[in-house]
Amino acid sequence: MKLYVCYGTFPTPRPGGHPCRNAAEALEAAGHKPEIIKSYGLMGLPGAINRSEGRQKAKELTGSYTVPLLITDDGEAISDSKNIVAWARAHPAGS
Repeated sequence: MKLYVCYGTFPTPRPGGHPCRNAAEALEAAGHKPEIIKSYGLMGLPGAINRSEGRQKAKELTGSYTVPLLITDDGEAISDSKNIVAWARAHPAGS
C-alpha cells in the first residue's frame, strides 16, 4: 500500500489538522503500514511544475494533482483524506 502525501505528515495548526497527516494516522490506527511517498509541488500549480511521482500518479488516476492519494494493495486508488480515513476505518488490517 502506498500513501502519496505532500511534503510530509507533520502536525499543523490548521483547523481539522493536515489532510496528509489525517490520512496517515487513520491508516496507522487501523493497523496498516503504508509506504509514505512525498509528492512535492502544489495542487494549484500547472502540470509542468508538478513533476513528482505522486503528483503525476494522482493526476493519472484521479484527474487532479491533489494528494493525499492512497493506492491499496489491490490497486484501488482513493483520494481525499476524508475518503482515506473512511476506508481505513472500514478496512482494518488483518480483516
